[in-house]
Amino acid sequence: PSPRACQPNGANEGALRCEIEELKQKDLALDQEIAQLLSEGYSLEELEKHISLLHEYNDIKDAGQMLLGKLAVIRGVTTKQLYPEYDLELSD
Repeated sequence: PSPRACQPNGANEGALRCEIEELKQKDLALDQEIAQLLSEGYSLEELEKHISLLHEYNDIKDAGQMLLGKLAVIRGVTTKQLYPEYDLELSD
């Protein structure tokens, strides 16, 4: 079930059971994905390093977006208007 499939409707126990089932399904899907990557020759250390680097990248990107937003407010423009000035793509 998708996260939206388990909307609380006053039955807290039912909603919790549904959420537990969703988490079990996600856990199973992740285990399958890990098994697939391992069968392709990746090591757990490699995967953990990759995940760590992705977290670091996202943290840095969030900080950059925050700074870009503050600069846009100071200049009275949108962040989109600042992208060309810093050679950024809208997909960045």
